[in-house]
Amino acid sequence: MTQSVPVLLSTTSVYPEPTSVGFELAAELGYDGVELMVFTDRISQDPSAAASLSRHYGVKVGAVHAPCLLVTQRVWSADPWTRLRRSVQAAEYLDAPTVVIHPPFSWQRDYARKFSSVLDSLKARYPDITIAVENMFPLKLGKRKLVPYSPHWDPTRHGYDAYTLDLSHCAASGADALAMAERMGENLRHIHLCDGTAPGSDAHMVPGRGSQPCAELLGKLATADWNGSVTVEVSTRKAGNRTRRAADLAESLRFAREGLEAART
Repeated sequence: MTQSVPVLLSTTSVYPEPTSVGFELAAELGYDGVELMVFTDRISQDPSAAASLSRHYGVKVGAVHAPCLLVTQRVWSADPWTRLRRSVQAAEYLDAPTVVIHPPFSWQRDYARKFSSVLDSLKARYPDITIAVENMFPLKLGKRKLVPYSPHWDPTRHGYDAYTLDLSHCAASGADALAMAERMGENLRHIHLCDGTAPGSDAHMVPGRGSQPCAELLGKLATADWNGSVTVEVSTRKAGNRTRRAADLAESLRFAREGLEAART
């Protein structure tokens, strides 16, 4: 019998509440684990603190998201190689099988030039950890589009051993999520489940509230007996209170599980 796909909760989905609330709500709502977003929150930067939260709430850390956002460019180190290496080391410490990483920024020329070789060396040293490169999106400056990633916001243009597919980023880039998943093929190892509507807007909506083919993608993966993992990565900043935030995250979990199970019935 095929093992069910784990559905994780990104700890950034509870922002502006702290990382600890991500573990708490994951346990309360019945998620299979969390994706630890290494963020400005000091707890998220401390693997031993994350391990304590994992034990306290009985929630597994199923993935680690490296600190590669603009606001986390100095978390752990200003050096992107150090941040990537420490993310993999944190995943090993937490027994998390997946690390999510963005393509290099275009101004990180040396890092971008050596990115693939660095990934290969980390894969050789940490063979049990999958480093999954995430699709991103261009930025709109008036009528112009700026591509702040090298070699591109679409990682399939270059080719990597493992990918994370983010549906909100597909919406923001105007990309066809199903076509991108097809290009990623067997190297698609991780999903950021969220929704979006218009190019240029990275909304990270609750799945089913936007225009992305969230249910269709989950159904296709389930039919194919896909054995990766899914993380709910939605924005609840405007929820206003814990009750509404929990309701959004519970709805997202139901959507994920129903989408993954529909193809099996």
